[in-house]
Amino acid sequence: MRYSLIPLFFVLAACNDYVLMEPPRTAPQSIDDQSGLALPAEDAITVEDFDTTTDEQREAAASPSTGGNSIGTTVASLGDAGAPGFWLETPLVSAPTTGRVRNPQSGRTVQVDLRPAPGGSSRISLAAMRLLEAPLTELVTLEVFLNG
Repeated sequence: MRYSLIPLFFVLAACNDYVLMEPPRTAPQSIDDQSGLALPAEDAITVEDFDTTTDEQREAAASPSTGGNSIGTTVASLGDAGAPGFWLETPLVSAPTTGRVRNPQSGRTVQVDLRPAPGGSSRISLAAMRLLEAPLTELVTLEVFLNG
């Protein structure tokens, strides 16, 4: 019996293209019920993949704001990277409201939704940490203000 290796070569070569191709990352984005903002794709890997805020949303959140009532300082860690928007979960508020946070190290300020946090720790959104120029892997001290 004599077998030809040529057809086997063509079959393997054709399969090689499918094996080496990256899966498409074009799944439609889901919308978060609470905020109405886009959720990251299920195959999100990078910080940019998880931060689904638009340029317009970032510009609005970073718009300069002064005044408001200072309600204190808090030490925050990165919150759920899959939760979209600009928010701070903090024990400094007992009901959802709006406000701003300031990173004294960078001097940057961001408009955020302030959410009550159970327990004694604060967590901040990925999008807000990026605008505050805070290291994502560190705890950051923030000044917190209520709008008004």
